[in-house]
Amino acid sequence: MRLHVIGLGGAGGRIADRLAADHDGDPFLAGVNGFDTDMDALSALNALGEERRYRFGDAAGGDGLGGDLHAGRRLGDAHASELGREMDDQRPSTAEAFLIITGLGGAAGAGAAPALAEELSRLYDTPVYAFGLLPTASETEEEDDDPRSAASGGSAGSPSEAATETPHRPLAERNAARTLEALSEGCAAVFPFDNAAWLRPGETLGGARDRLNGIAADRIAALFGAGEAPEGTATPQQVLDASDVARAVGSDGEVAAIGHATQPVDSPEQGSRFGLGLFGSSEPAEVDIGAAVSAIETVIRKAARGKNTVEVPGGRADRTLLIVGGPPEWLNREAIADGRRWLAEETGSDAILSGDAPVPDGDAVSAVVVRSGVDEPERIREIRETIR
Repeated sequence: MRLHVIGLGGAGGRIADRLAADHDGDPFLAGVNGFDTDMDALSALNALGEERRYRFGDAAGGDGLGGDLHAGRRLGDAHASELGREMDDQRPSTAEAFLIITGLGGAAGAGAAPALAEELSRLYDTPVYAFGLLPTASETEEEDDDPRSAASGGSAGSPSEAATETPHRPLAERNAARTLEALSEGCAAVFPFDNAAWLRPGETLGGARDRLNGIAADRIAALFGAGEAPEGTATPQQVLDASDVARAVGSDGEVAAIGHATQPVDSPEQGSRFGLGLFGSSEPAEVDIGAAVSAIETVIRKAARGKNTVEVPGGRADRTLLIVGGPPEWLNREAIADGRRWLAEETGSDAILSGDAPVPDGDAVSAVVVRSGVDEPERIREIRETIR
């Protein structure tokens, strides 16, 4: 599907920038913009040129908003139409969906996201999704209790040592709770990304920033890029399109989780110890059925039971989407069908939507599992309780 990505605020801008760096030119990426009130954060973006990034909110004076979500909401209401116009050069009318990426605990991005979602929904008859980064509990701790909190804002791309520390944002959890509520009302679905769950032992949020941005960008590309292949490449047997994603995640602002896994395999062009490429035949080497079945079963289970963008309590979901990709010769139909049946039992979903994503000359089999209508993850419940 053709996706237009908007990075709002520092965190959202960095992930949008990473998507542009890794996937500019890929068919699924219809457009990318970075919007912020902070000029320094925008200037730190590398892949998004000046024509794709824009500072809004002169009232902020070119700086961030210091965690003031109400100020961010006021700026969003005042500038949503302006931001919509800034996207026009990339022909947003050709997009099949919009994805707003933002740090939920911030002020500029989180504050403006609901108003921009409403503006895009008003202008275009396409779904608007949100990908929101959940704050870590350590961000709200008192500075005296957490010596890592010396960095007050953690500006993206700052050359100072503070850029690798955990930012101190006492309002982050409350901001996130209010922003989640607003985005659930204004977006078709919300994809939270739980930063804390992805941190390694002893790792700070600032120090992990680049790695976490890469993980988030990879998950977004794995899902939304699955239905778009370069012209002239293999056609999927089960074509995935924008309507499949929309049916899987729903339209009522529910939380959705993305699981993703890959497993290296031999390219048929390299020949295989199981294949027929040992005697100089011009035909591609055949893939052993047992090896293909094992690879597909493994990646589906890893995508479902491995670390998702957010916790899925009990693995349960109302709706589930399965996408299996890799070299066409490895996409064994029977194995994929078995994987769908296993996933239906694992999630309790009445029906499993699915598609495949052939990658000619690829060297890995992959699976994406998207679950929507999940029980409330513990981290989101903790965040919501901060305003109850």
